[in-house]
Amino acid sequence: MLILSKQDIQTALPMRDAVEAMKEAFKQLYMGKATVPARIHIDVPEHNGTTLFMPGYLDEDKNMAVKIVSVFADNPEKNLPAINAIVVIIDAETGIAHAILDGTYLTAIRTGATAGAATDFLAREDASSAAIFGAGPQGRSQLEALCAVRPVRQAWIFDINREASQAFAGEMAQRTAVSVHVARNPSEAIANVDIICTATNSAYPVFDDRDVRPGTHINAVGVYKPHMQEVPADTVKRARIVVDSRQACMEEAGDLLVPIKAGVIAGEHIYAELGEIAAGMKPGRTSGEEITLFKSVGIAVQDVAAASAVLKKAESLNLGSRIELG
Repeated sequence: MLILSKQDIQTALPMRDAVEAMKEAFKQLYMGKATVPARIHIDVPEHNGTTLFMPGYLDEDKNMAVKIVSVFADNPEKNLPAINAIVVIIDAETGIAHAILDGTYLTAIRTGATAGAATDFLAREDASSAAIFGAGPQGRSQLEALCAVRPVRQAWIFDINREASQAFAGEMAQRTAVSVHVARNPSEAIANVDIICTATNSAYPVFDDRDVRPGTHINAVGVYKPHMQEVPADTVKRARIVVDSRQACMEEAGDLLVPIKAGVIAGEHIYAELGEIAAGMKPGRTSGEEITLFKSVGIAVQDVAAASAVLKKAESLNLGSRIELG
């Protein structure tokens, strides 16, 4: 069995390739060429954590995969990452497990790449500035993905931990050649930007609707529970909404479910799934003034597609190490 580390994945799957892999994955999902059972949650409230089991199969990739991902919000206090995961790839022809991947990094890059794909379809072509909420690994992946699809020159980072924001700004300015500024507050972060990305575990909206300019594109990827929100209900009401999966979002996406429950919007307010746009069945952005919102709770096709792309490239480059289980 092949073992692929974070470094192996970084070599095998640059962000631009990951964005294209996500477009293809969502296209297959929309066209009925994917099997994605509902993911299983096991909550551990006494430790403020959740572990999810996410299986999936893409017919054209001929690979199955299952991701086991844990989100334990108190881990940073223990000097441990809040998100930890592994991905196991299974050959669909033989049922044999081919590889184990670092799912923590794969989750970050596939989520960032999916937002990158949505940004490519929904953001204005001239979008050149961004605000990132959340200075963790996912915030970094979001900015990297934006840079892969738009000429981003300026970015603002806001996190309740100012030291984390400062570290983010220094690292990402070097990694992306973008001028990254630490915002003093949410209003400053989004005052003059074209794209907003939220990658937090906040239970409440992280910015004010009145600060969102016409023509803004928003990627909301942080929260995945029905009671949690990152985006104000009024912004959701104003926006053209695209989701990764209608079914998954109607079960888990508090950014949509809270406004629906309050009567602010109806379920029909969702314009499209990402796969519909990727397949050319619906257009993305239709004017320079509209606000667009991509809401993602994360689904297994992302992991299968990203892992399959990594495995193919890793085998051609002879990356990783092998172990015998029997």
